Amino acid sequence: MPRRKPDTLVPSRAPGSFASTIDGFINHVMLERGLSFNTASSYQSDLDLCAASLAQAGHRDWETVPPEALSRWANALASKAVAARSVARKRTAVRMFARYLIAEDLRKDDLSRLLVAPKLPRRIPDSLTAEEIGRILAGAEGGSPKQLRDRAILELFYSSGLRVSELAGLDLLRLDLEAGLVRIIGKGDKERLVPVGAEACVSLRRYLEAGRPSFVKPGRTRTSVFLTERGGPFSRKTLWLLVREAARRAGIRKAVKPHLLRHTFATHLLEGGADLRAIQEMLGHASVATTQVYTAVEGKRLGEQHARFHPRGK
Repeated sequence: MPRRKPDTLVPSRAPGSFASTIDGFINHVMLERGLSFNTASSYQSDLDLCAASLAQAGHRDWETVPPEALSRWANALASKAVAARSVARKRTAVRMFARYLIAEDLRKDDLSRLLVAPKLPRRIPDSLTAEEIGRILAGAEGGSPKQLRDRAILELFYSSGLRVSELAGLDLLRLDLEAGLVRIIGKGDKERLVPVGAEACVSLRRYLEAGRPSFVKPGRTRTSVFLTERGGPFSRKTLWLLVREAARRAGIRKAVKPHLLRHTFATHLLEGGADLRAIQEMLGHASVATTQVYTAVEGKRLGEQHARFHPRGK
């Protein structure tokens, strides 16, 4: 049985005519809006579940479903103790889908207009200390091609706050070490310039000059900055394993993943006095509201300092 390509979803499993409309929407968000395979897959699953519930209630297609029916479905999710973040994601999928129905002239009204967003608890992202980062980087010291490569990967993660997919897909032409910049194609194919710190530039130069040539295989032209032992680009999973192993060697018991290094990058910038808007641009957040979660990290740290050192803080 041939394996399905990772950028292609199987057809919707929704009942009746619901399915073809969902398929059209998923193609739209992947091709026109640049949503990732994982996000599109989640949206498809959410819409399939919604359609199954609507069909069970006697509705036949998206064009004739009343907004009240969609509201009842969403309320039923909450009553079944479905996690608030899961409900929120499902509502996001349905809202995007409702706009698609209008754009395609399948409906005149907003099918999702009665949906109310659930209140979500504010998550404070975890981060590593400067000492923990130092231990992770120190564990990758060495002059072998693998050590040079792994050190450069870890330095770039922490120096520039890249997403794991962005680092995995980084091309040589997008790296400008003279200017200390990297040009990133992020979510939705949006392009941004991100600074690369001085120490990361040193590690990258050492890797490109003395490490990367060892990974280039005869007859295979690769323009990816980081290459595996087989001469191909890194997958997100392989990078995740690399970061986890580096943290294990450093004796860190936290669940260290590439995204934690991204959180640490933003947290340390904010602690050092960086402007929130600048951090937003470097992270590639569409809204500064997304970046503001890091102010809660700083507030928590200040609160701990007050409790520890103020005479009446305990």
